[in-house]
Amino acid sequence: MSPYQSQIARRGQTAGIALAGAGVFHWLGLPLPFLLGPMFACLLCALGGARLEGMGVIGTVFRTILGVAAGASISPDVVSRAPEMALSLAMIPLFILVIGVTSYPLLRRVFRFDRVTSYYAAMPGGLQDIVVYGEEAGANLRVLSLVHATRILLLVSLAPVLLSLIWNVDLTTRPGRPAAEIPPVEIALMVLAGLGGWRIALRLKIFGASIIGPMIFAAVLSLAGLIHNRPPAEMIWACQFFIGIAVGAKYTGVTLAELRWTVLAGVVNSLLLGAISLAFIEFVARAGIAPGLEAFLAFLPGGQGEMVVLAIIAGADLTYIVLHHIFRVILVVTCAPLVFRLFPDDDPPPS
Repeated sequence: MSPYQSQIARRGQTAGIALAGAGVFHWLGLPLPFLLGPMFACLLCALGGARLEGMGVIGTVFRTILGVAAGASISPDVVSRAPEMALSLAMIPLFILVIGVTSYPLLRRVFRFDRVTSYYAAMPGGLQDIVVYGEEAGANLRVLSLVHATRILLLVSLAPVLLSLIWNVDLTTRPGRPAAEIPPVEIALMVLAGLGGWRIALRLKIFGASIIGPMIFAAVLSLAGLIHNRPPAEMIWACQFFIGIAVGAKYTGVTLAELRWTVLAGVVNSLLLGAISLAFIEFVARAGIAPGLEAFLAFLPGGQGEMVVLAIIAGADLTYIVLHHIFRVILVVTCAPLVFRLFPDDDPPPS
């Protein structure tokens, strides 16, 4: 079997496991079956030794749906509220700084990772982008990937519980209108906005092309009065499915030693980030800068795609949430390599 055929076979196996997970979650009546079902099914099988494979460009294609959903939510009223978002966005640099100065010592001194790995594992950016920069700087890619994958897995798993307990969000609700109730022309325009916006943004080398491009394209269509709906529920479910696979499959090949130490480091670091996030969320909500629900989904660094999915389910302000996650990731990606050069070389961590 050629490498390409082997990859296709692994992706087929992964998709089958994910479908089974979604089916079990749906049968048991558990929340977010199309997101958490595939995620935990792939996680358990990966820990059991299954060789899983991410969906590659197919997964990226379905992520464009999130950008379309955010763009379709932009109306003249949302545009008029842009100055209100500026104060909240201005807190993102401080948010990143606090995370960096608390997370780095934890990973460096307590878990004894090397300096480069500790630094990039502490940065709350996009997993793929941080791994690329970490690799160039000489970080341990396995540790880096597992720490960030654990951050996303844990925060995405805890977020629905808090949404349900604090804001009484019904996580079993349909994430949109059925496709049969949306004019076919609008669905066609949404697909065009997703794929076209992604490809144009990619060619222009715009950061976060799979979400930013479709969001801008869909916003133009929305403001022009050509679309009046978000993507149908079926498209949102498909997007959740592929995001669940992407998170769970990251644990393929994890050893017992990595589970004992590296994943533990990821769990402890995630809890630290969660506590810092809750402090900022509480401040933003109490200061009246943004409603608590929106602040929660905007400042919890569980992955921009995953948080947008939860925002759709919760009926939150998608534009506010997307802008905060994009701004956070852009700041980390652009500034982290520059700041690292200024970092003094410290003593070896204790053995």
